[in-house]
Amino acid sequence: MQAVILAAGIGRRLGEITKEIPKCMIEVNGKTLIESSISNLYKAGIKRIILVVGHGKEKLIHHVKERFSDKVDFVFIENKDYRETNNIYSLYLARDLLTEDDTVLLESDLIYDFSIIDRLLRDEREVLAVVDKYKSWMDGTVVKVDEEDNITAFIPKEFFDYKEIDEYYKTVNIYKFSKEFMKEVYLPFLKAYIEVFGKKEYYELVLRVISALERANIKALKLNGERWYEIDTVQDIKNAECIFSDTPEIKLNNIKERYGGYWRFPYIKDFCYLVNPYFPPPKMIEEIKTYFNDLLCQYPSGQKTQNLLASLMFDIKEDYITVGNGASELIKALANNIKGKIGIVFPTFDEYPACFKDVEAYFPTREDLSYGIEELEHLLKKCEILLLINPDNPRGNYIQFNDVLTLLELAQYKGKTVIIDESFIDFSREGESGSLLKNEILERFPNLVVVKSIGKTYGIPGLRLGVIATADRNITEKVRKYLPIWNINSFAEFFLQIINKYKDSYKEACERIKKEREWLYKELSSISFLRVLPSEANYFMCEVKDKFSSKELTLKLIEKNILIKDLSDKKGVRGNFVRIAVRERENNKILIDALKELDND
Repeated sequence: MQAVILAAGIGRRLGEITKEIPKCMIEVNGKTLIESSISNLYKAGIKRIILVVGHGKEKLIHHVKERFSDKVDFVFIENKDYRETNNIYSLYLARDLLTEDDTVLLESDLIYDFSIIDRLLRDEREVLAVVDKYKSWMDGTVVKVDEEDNITAFIPKEFFDYKEIDEYYKTVNIYKFSKEFMKEVYLPFLKAYIEVFGKKEYYELVLRVISALERANIKALKLNGERWYEIDTVQDIKNAECIFSDTPEIKLNNIKERYGGYWRFPYIKDFCYLVNPYFPPPKMIEEIKTYFNDLLCQYPSGQKTQNLLASLMFDIKEDYITVGNGASELIKALANNIKGKIGIVFPTFDEYPACFKDVEAYFPTREDLSYGIEELEHLLKKCEILLLINPDNPRGNYIQFNDVLTLLELAQYKGKTVIIDESFIDFSREGESGSLLKNEILERFPNLVVVKSIGKTYGIPGLRLGVIATADRNITEKVRKYLPIWNINSFAEFFLQIINKYKDSYKEACERIKKEREWLYKELSSISFLRVLPSEANYFMCEVKDKFSSKELTLKLIEKNILIKDLSDKKGVRGNFVRIAVRERENNKILIDALKELDND
């Protein structure tokens, strides 16, 4: 068995990175793509590798010889016309060698698990294409596969149909061909194809033609969770570094620094970011999909219309409410337009101390980090503005509605402002009845500013929606002037437009979260190394004791592709604590099973 690696291309989409080197010399976690690939091939027992080179050939040849000359028999073939040709011509240049032995053909811009090559070589079928179920990050040629693993069609980019996405498999660009297949089938078609269509095509197009023949017999080797990635852009490098992290520490850091975008990594179970998994309902999603083209291709309305829609959503006067691109935008706008020292209970949501510079910090003294109205009244004496996140984040501590009213009355008497963040209040025992987003409350307390993230509780963090409400016209005018006229997109606006039709579904979703929270609390409490703090939000703050530190537990879980929030570096946290989000039962069971496994080790 021999291998052919096509490595002549420039990699134009990588810009300056590949200006002086071929694409396969890009490093992922400190190791070049070509080095990783050759290591996998050598480990699988392949000692002869044909490398088709072009751009940066001298550096590439030196690179591989320096590392593998004593292990691998290299044959270098130069594609001198690499700037004007494509991979079909690079493969054609190696045609005479393709009939000497069975061949593994692969492209050089891949990073992949050794197990893929191992499975490919152990499989007795003679003509195989490695394929993976199509996912959102993939690009390029896809195929259709029947129940007997026959590839029935090669579908190039221009014929890709998203309506058929469930039927598609992506070619990984790793193949195994017998020398008989090459001699009798592939090479004659390759030669003919080049003569007719030229040298700027792709070798997969030849396979497309062959797949239509009854005698083609091209089989698919379907992956089952094995890792691979194709590098075409800088973003691909970053993604690959996450997927192929060498240690749990590197993997965790690579994931954390992204601050989201985890849809690129569907195998990650995210218990870090806080969202409602039971909303929006399927019917609402279908409604949004129905108007997708209009929403994508047209401008959203301006700020005035957005505020009107939000006022209808929460049944609040339009003059009182302002829509933002997530609560974080509104927090920043508020901090830039309201003056005075602000009292904040720590640990807290970091956006507030980051935006408000003059902070009076309070650190709860109770072992469970809880606090009540007395502590808040004491903090109020030391500042001009008081912040209450209710329930708070990351603790989940909750101050009941009547106690909040008492606090507001005191603050109003003292001439002080109170900011109440209600981003998670719908998950509390009081639910919407505990909310201050009511005309009569805002009018009664003009010193009150209510902030609410819509993305978290309504399960739409990707739309970036939040609101701020106050009867203080001075604050409202300043915040609105601070914001751009188009600060949310058409999809977010459409959500505001239709949400009232789904209010009953939303209430049901919140009740499901509460029930699931009870179940998860009991299950987490059964883990010997966790002390779970009661919470009225959709997350738990847990002390990690005895067996692990919070960092060690976080690393143990990320090895199992489960992401939780390590709070050890968070201001106001004393000791080893983590935050764990409440998800739907299926994922919660995965988490609990992983924790029980660690508990029993």
